[in-house]
Amino acid sequence: MARREFTSGQKRIVDRYYQHLDSITLAKLGEIVSELAMADGKAVDRLWKRAETHLAKTGANDARIRTILETRSVEALARLLTELR
Repeated sequence: MARREFTSGQKRIVDRYYQHLDSITLAKLGEIVSELAMADGKAVDRLWKRAETHLAKTGANDARIRTILETRSVEALARLLTELR
């Protein structure tokens, strides 16, 4: 596969994305917490899967993440998100 060359503008966009990846991840987790508070049925399972993916990108304690995911506590997830911000 050929390596793609980016224009200088595209390079700046990609650089800014990676500079702000932590705040992007926290914003997405915040949206997930809001959606979990109102979701039911299959949507809940999908949202917890998304939360797991985004939590893996944070610097949070693995044991705490595992506990939150096992208990599926929206309150605990919201507390962790507040601490990470």
